[in-house]
Amino acid sequence: MAGIYLHIPFCRQACYYCNFHFSTSLAQKSALVAGLLQEIDLQRDYLQGETVQTIYFGGGTPSLLSEEELHSLLAALHQTFPVAADAEITLEANPDDLDMPKLQMLKAAGINRLSIGVQSFHETDLRWMNRAHNSLQALECITNAQSAGFNNITIDLIYGGPTLSDEGWEQNIKQAIALGIPHLSCYALTVEPGTALDHFIQKKKMAPTDADKAARHFEQLMQWLEAAGYEHYEISNFALPGWHSRHNSSYWQGKSYLGLGPSAHSFNGHSRQWNVANNAQYIKSIQAGAVPFELESLTTDMVFNEYIMTSLRTAAGCNLEWVAEKFDAAYAEKLMQESRQFMAKGWMVQEGPVLRLTKAGRLFADGIAADLFH
Repeated sequence: MAGIYLHIPFCRQACYYCNFHFSTSLAQKSALVAGLLQEIDLQRDYLQGETVQTIYFGGGTPSLLSEEELHSLLAALHQTFPVAADAEITLEANPDDLDMPKLQMLKAAGINRLSIGVQSFHETDLRWMNRAHNSLQALECITNAQSAGFNNITIDLIYGGPTLSDEGWEQNIKQAIALGIPHLSCYALTVEPGTALDHFIQKKKMAPTDADKAARHFEQLMQWLEAAGYEHYEISNFALPGWHSRHNSSYWQGKSYLGLGPSAHSFNGHSRQWNVANNAQYIKSIQAGAVPFELESLTTDMVFNEYIMTSLRTAAGCNLEWVAEKFDAAYAEKLMQESRQFMAKGWMVQEGPVLRLTKAGRLFADGIAADLFH
């Protein structure tokens, strides 16, 4: 079982907080899609014949792909790899792209899951983030998608921003629940180095982020969605039963995946590689018949640390028996000993061989994981 990720590095405009690789010029879009088609062929052996269970178009803004471009990419993937008949095929989209003709095209092309970058249902938040859509489009794209036959929908929401009050945050969550959206990915606003937001804060043109507000919003989020029947199956992800993201879950479960396109990452269990984060360099190298990537071979400690980081972020938790079997009994014993400090604080519990973070512990997930690294 494996997954494939395609990075579509184009956006109509730059959101202030974003640090993903993208370009606001579409001049190279056709050449880049041609490059993706070539890379699919060049990387045909990477997954060693594993059945592809998930395909994910990320970005950037994959909803900028034309019908012909999307069909050609999907056809090449199906011709090159053994894709499961019931594969989850996700496309990230911005609300301003999702009119009814576009939705019908996506449905006909074989997209069966939409990940919509709503971020907020409030106009003030969207303007502050420099999003391309407005609050009306945030609502209409979801109802249109549902009318077009998309049941498997996830939306992104951002909390902790200076324009978002506690009441506004509650309204966002109530709106998502009322719309019947089965999956939500919710992220705290973070200031990434080199972003426009980072520049504005340094120049004192925008207020710095409020860590206390972000923590409060996260605690409220857990409370509201649990009461509405959502499962908190990963730190940032909530789903109604049966609607977990299969693609993202494969990352957290350590399954193999192939990343295609500039800046995309790939993982096969013993090494990780990532393509150059430059559209022109990527296209030039692919045209010359070479995938432009850097490779990192993973040591035992690196594999262990990654398992700690990903497993503690999930409801499945960290399995001590699996650690002892996969690595060594000494790894499991050391992990157990070092976890006791977090159990004493009420941040972690042990249930049989499994270590899990409590609601309080989820606020400190990354720090706890880092303290448990080998």
